[in-house]
Amino acid sequence: MKENKQLLSLEEILIDPSHTLAGDMLSKCPYPWDMLPKIGECIKEIIKKLDKELYDDLGDDVWVAKSARIAKSALICGPAVIGENAEIRHCAYIRGNVLIGNGAVVGNSCELKNAIVSDEVQIPHYNYVGDSILGYRSHMGAGAIASNFRLDKKQIKIGRGENSFATGLRKMGVILGDYSEVGCNSVLYPGTVIGKNCLVYPLTGVRGIVPSDTIVKSDGNMTKRKNT
Repeated sequence: MKENKQLLSLEEILIDPSHTLAGDMLSKCPYPWDMLPKIGECIKEIIKKLDKELYDDLGDDVWVAKSARIAKSALICGPAVIGENAEIRHCAYIRGNVLIGNGAVVGNSCELKNAIVSDEVQIPHYNYVGDSILGYRSHMGAGAIASNFRLDKKQIKIGRGENSFATGLRKMGVILGDYSEVGCNSVLYPGTVIGKNCLVYPLTGVRGIVPSDTIVKSDGNMTKRKNT
């Protein structure tokens, strides 16, 4: 997949690292998915540098900003950091190795594990996000799923056919670019990479690489998004 190296670079397609506390480490990764095995380690380093006047220590490497709103029914397992003015709603399940950005929303009955959620991301209703990175102000519609494990249990690859790129990972969900929107009840297959400013129609299965400024329709066709 040599011809796609530039396409898949962090700077070219995906995520502004200034909108996550993991930005320094993320910006050093050749590809965004190289960050996935390092998320837990990264969060522990972030915890060391947090302004302890702004965050509460809930124990077991769970730190929550004092300005965040956490439902009593939510379950948060460490290591995890919940950013300022974030909202974790009823029955959300944070399974560990999760970094939630400032102003982000994790909603009713959502489940997250090993994920970086940038500032102002919305994951509001019945979503699963595993082994994924969500860019600034991206949004997952109700019931949208970031699937992270192949049915045949083989290594995750980016792209298709002769141009596929072996990640070395057995679990990888989605790399979702800044400002991209995923419609309700869509499924993002393992190893999906979606660029900036994309729209995914509801009830759509998405796999492979979606270039920035693209509309992905429910029949699988893709068109250029105008006026972004």
